[in-house]
Amino acid sequence: MSKSGNRAEKDGRRKVAVNKKALFKFRVLEKFEAGMELLGTEVKSLREGKVGFTDSYAQFRDADLYLLNLNIARYAPASWTNHEPTRPRRLLLHRQELDRLMPKVRQKGNALVPLAVYFRGGWAKVELGLVVHKTGADKRRTIRDREAKRDMERARKMEGRG
Repeated sequence: MSKSGNRAEKDGRRKVAVNKKALFKFRVLEKFEAGMELLGTEVKSLREGKVGFTDSYAQFRDADLYLLNLNIARYAPASWTNHEPTRPRRLLLHRQELDRLMPKVRQKGNALVPLAVYFRGGWAKVELGLVVHKTGADKRRTIRDREAKRDMERARKMEGRG
């Protein structure tokens, strides 16, 4: 989660969760924003930040796009009206976007994974990434860049104290 906590960010987003593991494992080629078809208890659980990305991905079924294995925890106050945590959820995109996206996803090596879940204007949205797997060398480079950035930040903070 960002430093701003639950407050809205500059672009009107209120982030619920970010899929950091996907950003490490995959190279993002393109990003898309999609709405999600949710039940009431799922929305309430999302507002509490109870979402898990483990092994989640998006897949075409007929002409519609579905988000699979996204774990939205059960809403505790609900009783028999609760939802199934990992049920398939239909993603809401314009037909032109779906038609443009389908051939890209069908290419060998490409996949659609959720990168973030957030609220924009009261609507639950998911940021999808068209991704390819990183090689071991790419992952090592990512770690090296992250550590170098951290060291530069640390040095800049220490410089101001001296």
